[in-house]
Amino acid sequence: MTSIGEATGVAKAFPARGNAGARTLGIRVWLWSVAALVFLMVIVGGATRLTESGLSITEWKVVTGVLPPLSEAAWLVEFEKYKQIPQFAQLFPTMDLAAFKTIFFWEWGHRLLGRVIGLAFALPLAWFWLRGRLTRDLKPKLLGLLALGGLQGAVGWWMVKSGLTGRVEVAQERLAIHLVLASITLTALVWLAVGLKPKAADVLGPSEARLRATGLALIVVTLAQIGLGGLVAGLRAGLTYNTWPLMDGHFIPPVENLARLSPVWANLVDNVTTVQFNHRMVAYALLALALWHAFDSARVAPGTATMRRARVVAGLVLCQAIIGITTLVLVVPLGIALLHQAFAMIVLIMAVVHGRRLADARA
Repeated sequence: MTSIGEATGVAKAFPARGNAGARTLGIRVWLWSVAALVFLMVIVGGATRLTESGLSITEWKVVTGVLPPLSEAAWLVEFEKYKQIPQFAQLFPTMDLAAFKTIFFWEWGHRLLGRVIGLAFALPLAWFWLRGRLTRDLKPKLLGLLALGGLQGAVGWWMVKSGLTGRVEVAQERLAIHLVLASITLTALVWLAVGLKPKAADVLGPSEARLRATGLALIVVTLAQIGLGGLVAGLRAGLTYNTWPLMDGHFIPPVENLARLSPVWANLVDNVTTVQFNHRMVAYALLALALWHAFDSARVAPGTATMRRARVVAGLVLCQAIIGITTLVLVVPLGIALLHQAFAMIVLIMAVVHGRRLADARA
């Protein structure tokens, strides 16, 4: 007969699934909460860009920047700083103080939310760490996420600085990098949160390894498409070629239009035609990959959670394609453009959930 001491030792070595779930519940709630804040940050960032608010604050003040101007005199000082940059002189020379306050609050809210995210991640991280709630393998991953958040703040200011002299908007490649970093942060948060949830793993045979490969490929291609979307946004490329499926009467624009800049690689980031064309083509590729993955999942894993998740991912990608086309043909209205950006994050989140479950699936 097994003694009480032996039974206790076995229980400690192999904790029950319910106990494991209870121990990680707080960490999972924390990670999902930060992910929700990052999602909100992306939406606010999109609104900041679409309302031309991103250059309204011309300085980076880590501490004193937490508060907006608190007096009329302080507002006038900030307004005078904005008047010194090319955007005001060339785009909004008739702007009054009331209009400036509107764009200022969009950018201020965006920066404040970034600070909130930093605290919402760092403080619970310290608490969980000091309480011994973090496993050895989880600690470096969370520290990496903390460093990634710091990098994101630095890249955000690097992006803003590009628009303060010599141009009337931020550099599109810096905007794309800023957006992709936020998306990678969201990916990492969701990946870790899903991996901590105790759940019966999907069962996949050795021959279904391609489901894992295509599931992970969906994440990579989604991130690439988000980056291309950042270039489109930065170049205001959505305001041109507002027909679908043709661009100025061509499904594939003439080579002389796609490669009119020198050196040739410059067309990938500076040519409105090439940037929009690439965004369209990768959208088609992502949709085709998602549909193929859903079909393949139904064929090799019928009736499973894998199949159901694959169908959800494919459905979301299809919806996103429709929203993207609508945004284009209606010439980028604010509400639909924000929906397009938000839905990109929803597609990414679901792709990451699905990819992580596939990665954890056992043979």
